[in-house]
Amino acid sequence: MQLFSKTRLPTWIAASAVALAAPGIAQTDADMLPGAKLYQARCMSCHSLDANRIGPAHRGVFGRPAGSAPGYAYSSALKKSGLTWDATTLDTWLQGPQKMAPGAKMYYVVPNPAERSAIIAYLKATSGK
Repeated sequence: MQLFSKTRLPTWIAASAVALAAPGIAQTDADMLPGAKLYQARCMSCHSLDANRIGPAHRGVFGRPAGSAPGYAYSSALKKSGLTWDATTLDTWLQGPQKMAPGAKMYYVVPNPAERSAIIAYLKATSGK
C-alpha cells in the first residue's frame, strides 16, 4: 500500500492542514521573525510574553510606561523613570539597563545592535504595533 496513492493524497493533505491549524501548533507572523528565536534564547530565562516571571511580561510592551505591567513588583528606579517603551528606549535599555535606570532589577545586556533590533522588532510585533 502506498502512503501517497492518488486516492489517499487528498485525505493526507486535508488531515495535515487540520493538524497544522490546531491550537498551539499554528505560528503567528511574529513567530516567524528572526527576533523570535533571539527572544527565546536571550530573554525567556527571565521573561515571558504573557506571564510575569523573574521579569515582567512583555506582550504589549510597546507604548507602555515603564514599571506598569500589571502584577509585577518593579524596582522604584524603574517606576520613577518616566520612560515609555518604544524602539529607542528599548534599544538604550538593552545596551545597559543600569545606565538608564540605576537600581533597576535587570542587569542583562544585548551588546549586538542587530540582535537588539531583531528582538525589538519581535516585541513590537507581539504588541500589535
